[in-house]
Amino acid sequence: MKREHRSATIFVIGLLVAVSALAMEVRTDFDHHANFSQYKTYSWAKVDTPDPLWNDRVKEAVDRALTAKGFSQVPAGGDVSVVAVGTTRAKPTLRTFYDGFDGWMWGGFGNATTTVENYTEGTLVVDLFDTNTKHLIWRGSASDVLSGKPEKDEKKLEKAVSKMFEHFPPQLG
Repeated sequence: MKREHRSATIFVIGLLVAVSALAMEVRTDFDHHANFSQYKTYSWAKVDTPDPLWNDRVKEAVDRALTAKGFSQVPAGGDVSVVAVGTTRAKPTLRTFYDGFDGWMWGGFGNATTTVENYTEGTLVVDLFDTNTKHLIWRGSASDVLSGKPEKDEKKLEKAVSKMFEHFPPQLG
């Protein structure tokens, strides 16, 4: 019996990890006419998140990603200008609880109570602009980067930014 319980617990934990990994959605897109080999430096143009404490965290995460890709940060006038915007919104979800199970043959599932619960969904958008032309050359976005717990959110931010820049700079063909 203990072995079955342990197996069920491991299965549930694995399922939760898989679901949480799938929950974060990261997307990127880029200007297919931009010559990314000409960009070597970057400067920050703007960082705007609903929580000022997150401005530095976002900057640090993006700095690590760009530095790992061979870019150098300069105070102003970099080849690329970086803009990062974080947004949050309350997203409703429905929860239904059943207070009995009579079986379908005996009159249904009992009484059901449905409630609406809100959770915070966060999205981070990172844009890279060609500083000279002011044209957008690359965009990365990640949704569901907030869990409501700062320690978890920092890890999710790191994971999101890492996934965003995983295939950066983009290669055509």
